Parts: sequence; C-alpha cells; structure tokens
Amino acid sequence: MTHSWVEFNIIIIMSEVEFEPQHPRFFIPSFLSLQECKELEFIHKSSSTVGYRPNVFSTTLSHLIATNSSHLIIPFIPIRERLKDKLEEFFKCEFELFIEFTGLISWSSGASIGWHSDDNRPYLKQRHFSVVSYLNTYEKDFGGGLFHFQDGEPTSIIPTAGDVVMYTADERNIHSVDEITKGERLTLALWFSRDGSCDEDKKLISLLSQHLLHQNMADSYLPLPASSNMYWFSHDQASDNQIGFNICWARLHVLGYDIYISQDSSCEFEVSELLVKPVRLVRGNELLDQEFVNILHALQVVHFYCWKGSASLTKVSNIDSKVVELTDIQREKISGLNSLLLNDGAFASRVFSGMSSKENGRICFEWTGILAAVAAWEDYVLKLSKQIHLQLPYWRMHESIYNEQLGE
Repeated sequence: MTHSWVEFNIIIIMSEVEFEPQHPRFFIPSFLSLQECKELEFIHKSSSTVGYRPNVFSTTLSHLIATNSSHLIIPFIPIRERLKDKLEEFFKCEFELFIEFTGLISWSSGASIGWHSDDNRPYLKQRHFSVVSYLNTYEKDFGGGLFHFQDGEPTSIIPTAGDVVMYTADERNIHSVDEITKGERLTLALWFSRDGSCDEDKKLISLLSQHLLHQNMADSYLPLPASSNMYWFSHDQASDNQIGFNICWARLHVLGYDIYISQDSSCEFEVSELLVKPVRLVRGNELLDQEFVNILHALQVVHFYCWKGSASLTKVSNIDSKVVELTDIQREKISGLNSLLLNDGAFASRVFSGMSSKENGRICFEWTGILAAVAAWEDYVLKLSKQIHLQLPYWRMHESIYNEQLGE
C-alpha cells in the first residue's frame, strides 16, 4: 500500500493532533535540502566501509575521525540538531534525548531485512527512537528497497531525497525493507536514547581530542585509509572468499577511472600497503600526471568533482591538465593492480552502478575539471578543518557536539 504526498500530509496532521500510542511515527517530506543530501552522499561514497549486513556499506562518525577525515563531521551537525528538535517536538519528549548513533548507510543490490524492531537485541535496548533520512530517490537512484511498517499508517514509504521518517524503536513499530534490485539506496540513520551513558557525542569528543591533540590544520585534512579488510567486499562476506573487490578501487572503476601506482606495486605487496601508496588517475588511455597521497585522497577528489560538477570548473581556464598517454609497461602495471584489488570488475559494476547505464555521462568529464576539483576540495576541507579546531574546545567543555556560532 502506498500513499500520495497529500495522503502523507493528512497522516502527519492527524498524528500531531491525535497521537496514536499504538504506532507512534512521523513522516516529513523534503525535510533535508537536496544540497544537504548531495553533500552527505559525497562523504559516504568517498569514505564508506563494508557494513554490518551483506551488501550494505556504512560511514560512521568514529570512522571519519579514525581515517583523518574528522572535519567531515561538520556537515552532520546542523542536520542532527534539526532532527533532534523535530523528534522532541513531535513525540513531546519531556526528558533529554541523547544521540546514540549517527551513520550513513547504503544498501546495494541484494540487501534486505525482514520484520524487526530496532531494539530487538539485548545490546540495542538503549535505542528508544529511530530516524531515517533518505538521501536519494526511489526509481531514480535505486530500485526495490521500500520501507514497510507491519501495522498502522503509513504502511509503506516511497522516498524522495530529503524525506524523513521518525518512529519509536520498540515493537510498536516493527518494519522491514524490501530487497534492493538495482542502484544504491542511501540513508542517514540516527538512533536516540534516554540513557546518557549511551551518548555518542561524549565518545566522539574523546576520540577527536586524542586525534587532533598534536595536529594543526595544515596536516589534518589528508585522509588515511583504515585496515584493508574494512574495504574488501566479496560475494560471500561470511566466508574467507577473496573473490570480490576493494570498494575504494571499485567506486572509482564504476565512474570510469583506473589507478596507477608509480612506485613498485607488484602483486607481492599486501593490499594494506597499496592503499597508502601515492596514486595517479587513469581514464581510458590517458594518465593524469598529478599525484594523490593515497587511494582515499583520489576517491574524495573524484567524488567531490561528481558532487560539484560544472561548478568546480569556473576557475580552470588557465590550468594545464598535464595528461600523458599510457605506456605498455604502465598498462601492464594497472592490469596487475586490478587483478589484485578489483578481481571481479563485473561484480563491482553490479553493486555500485546506478540506475541509468549513462550514469558516468551525467558529469561532463574533463581532466581540467579534476584538477580544479583538487584545489576546490582542498579549500572545502581546510574550511571544515578550521571549524572543527575552533569548536572542539566548546564541545569538550559541554560534552556535546553542536553548532557553536563563532565570530570571524
């Protein structure tokens, strides 16, 4: 059963006036802006690891800190605050809620989950409220993956980017998610708790304090990959099957890029060593003579380019693209790297390719655009790094991550 926006709006009004204790839930269309959705999509696709379920990928705030990308927490802050305010308003919470978990979660083809409540395990009983923010759109960005409640209204949600659903995490809101048939379904998920000992912010502030203690802004924005197993995706994640791919390599591959490592990169190297080596981007028969610090650096720049598109091309008229033609030896090296890190390219394409077969053509590709994105990405992350260094003392003082209004 599905509902039009008009029907959903009627449900929202009735729910606010006639609170339904049997199935307390709230659907809000277009709560997040498209710009917010796209920024979080950039963060996820350039930072995610293998997730907690088969065919699921996740980006947690603690992972961003651990991979030297703590500045990417900044875009989450105003969104978390607005969601928390709306949740407390709707559910008339007279107690203080704490954010127990914040994460970007994407589901690819084959992912699904049956009927359950979000507190259905002993270690999840601290979760009292759930919030799911949809960052992309059904039938445009992914197929399948519809969210269903077992009882009550609305029974099903057909999401558009920016939509939000809030509900109690207990058995009053048992729900399921259909299997994803194509594309990648992306959400921002938050859980809230009444238990202050489960406050995510206190843990994150402790991690931030340790991580940023001996750093300055000049060296705190270049990403550093986590352990290689966190990025390895195989057909059967429950086994030791090594047929699959490194998801950093794969996300670049589906956008039309290969990776070249100029340093010795024979197949005898451990994958973890290859992930931290300087890399260069390849497209077709062309090699960009621009070195990236590691695979995550290249991945973040490319997805920043995908996010900004032509907007990042405004300052590139005088940029020399420094493109050279691949040699046979370089092609052989790239082939060897792909056999090690992308040994099932067809599988990677099925997992990460979008709904449209022309997805790669959505952005008018130019090497000058990539070079412009390198500079624009650096400006972006340095601005965020400045904010997090300025705000951290206030967060430590109040044991809470919030948007502190600071003067210039």
